Amino acid sequence: MPSSVETLEFQAETRQLLRLVIHSIYSNKDIFLRELISNASDALDKMRLESLTGSLAEVDTSDLHISLEVDRDARTLTVRDNGIGMTRDDLVELIGTIAKSGTAGLLEKFRESKDAATTESLIGQFGVGFYSAFMVADKVTMRTRRAGTDSGTQWESDGEGSYTIQDADDLPVGTSVTLHLKPADSEDGLADYLSESKIRQTVKRYSDFIRWPIRMATDRTDADGETTSDLDTLNSMKALWARSRSEVTEDEYNEFYQQISHDWLPPAETIHMRAEGTFEYEALLFIPSQAPFDLYSRESKSGVQLYVKRVFIMDDCEALMPNYLRFVKGVVDAHDLSLNVSRELLQHDRQIQGVRRRLVKKVLGAVKDMQAKDAERYTKVWAQFGRALKEGLLEDTDNTEALLELVSAASTHDPEKTTTLRQYVERMKDGQDTIYYLTGETRAMVENSPHMEAFAAKGFEVLILTDPIDEVWVDQVLAFDGHRLQSIAKGQVDLDETADGAKETDAHKVQREQDFAALLPWLTTTLSDHIKQVRLSSRLTTSAACIVGDAHDVTPTLEKMYRAMGQQMPTTKRILELNPTHPLITTLRTAHDTNADDPALTEIAELIHGSALLAEGGDLPDPARFTRLLTDHLTRTL
Repeated sequence: MPSSVETLEFQAETRQLLRLVIHSIYSNKDIFLRELISNASDALDKMRLESLTGSLAEVDTSDLHISLEVDRDARTLTVRDNGIGMTRDDLVELIGTIAKSGTAGLLEKFRESKDAATTESLIGQFGVGFYSAFMVADKVTMRTRRAGTDSGTQWESDGEGSYTIQDADDLPVGTSVTLHLKPADSEDGLADYLSESKIRQTVKRYSDFIRWPIRMATDRTDADGETTSDLDTLNSMKALWARSRSEVTEDEYNEFYQQISHDWLPPAETIHMRAEGTFEYEALLFIPSQAPFDLYSRESKSGVQLYVKRVFIMDDCEALMPNYLRFVKGVVDAHDLSLNVSRELLQHDRQIQGVRRRLVKKVLGAVKDMQAKDAERYTKVWAQFGRALKEGLLEDTDNTEALLELVSAASTHDPEKTTTLRQYVERMKDGQDTIYYLTGETRAMVENSPHMEAFAAKGFEVLILTDPIDEVWVDQVLAFDGHRLQSIAKGQVDLDETADGAKETDAHKVQREQDFAALLPWLTTTLSDHIKQVRLSSRLTTSAACIVGDAHDVTPTLEKMYRAMGQQMPTTKRILELNPTHPLITTLRTAHDTNADDPALTEIAELIHGSALLAEGGDLPDPARFTRLLTDHLTRTL
């Protein structure tokens, strides 16, 4: 018969705190089972350690395990382990923490907490995750016996005003926690925790990689209607990340990747790492072979899962992986975090930030190695995820250089292949110190742009950038490896050669400016509603005119993007550049010098401006007027 029964009253503040734990803290009631299994796993770990290094060398540790026992008639669920167990003093010190920690200061922290995740993290800090059992139970009974002792102890409470501790005889070594379950209630979020399927589902989600077997007796009915009871192991225990890479086969990696990513293709790259020291963790990351359909949707989330000592904590842990690497899938298992750590605390934890930095470098390094050793695989990965990686040039200034080394783009060098910035630099002409590029909606549109003419004629390679993100990052990244990046559609471009490759003399430049001294200001005034300047161009060889921006102007495409996102953008007037050798421009100059008041000249000026806009894929300010003017002039010509 049990003796030494002691009833203890909770303090007033502690009763309030316990009510918060039971009724307010945990938004997901399933995690009570995670907490109890995690506690049991810790007890088994301690048992194993003590058997190797302590005074329990004679204890049999050949079958350390966790058992889940269901009694549907009594409505109880028991979590049992044959681990280290506890003494009466241990129970008061450990399980009684809530009674000892019920201070007004702690309670005030809970009251000040603005969200459930933060409050949940406070629970973890004060070691009372065990009390989450009261979310689903009217009463909790714990029976335990410490290894190496002869007597056991029973702790029991209904989660209200008091708890009892008493001696208990004839207990096996270890701990059992019996939950007297409340009825299932969908409105209160109480599932049927006596259901085999619900228990299996919960264990699979939160405790699948616990190193110890989690067993449960299940009934099976054969073809003859005979019912037998089998002992099933519910968890896989296959925490691949906890093993060395040499111990894991490629098939095991692929199977695990497909399990966590729901992707039927094998990954393009597997990254298996372990960090030891002040903050220990293992990570198993995967770069997919194919981008998910929602990679660029607002609902897309980071794919890295967070575990603590093999216990699942959360999906989509944003604190561990930046948004531009959201396609990376995998697991990070930290050794020194609370099970109840919140997203908010993770984002401000210095150790987690250190883990994040190392993970990012590992992922970028893996892509760089792929680029150097397997160009075909790298090209495929870049085609799938390059657009997302370029977002990092806007978000992650610490890794700008590493990301620039990965950038791959189409160029005028080879119509069939892309090129890296490093390869571009290696091919630059003698004396060239600038990396030239042009952005646009499609490769065909960029290649046929008037801005390309002089560069093509003189053999300068131009990068062809057609991703929407390209419009943004090229304005923020000023240089690569000491070479300035310059849009050939912005600013002054002086290739210092004539179309036939000969150097243009200063005298020739001065004469050309004098020839057009009257036409240029007249055109600037005539077209002032649409442009801010008309000047002569050195970038045109066959087209009559083109539209360019100042060096720091926002591009028209970027203006459209901002407006589509609801941002108010002032209209940027651009510059009209004329080809001084084109017959249309020389004829216009002569006509203007002869009769500047001819109204037809104004219409021709509008047509030249509209044609230049259309050539770059721009929008006409007045399409109907442009069409009428063009039709009228064609009619007169015929």
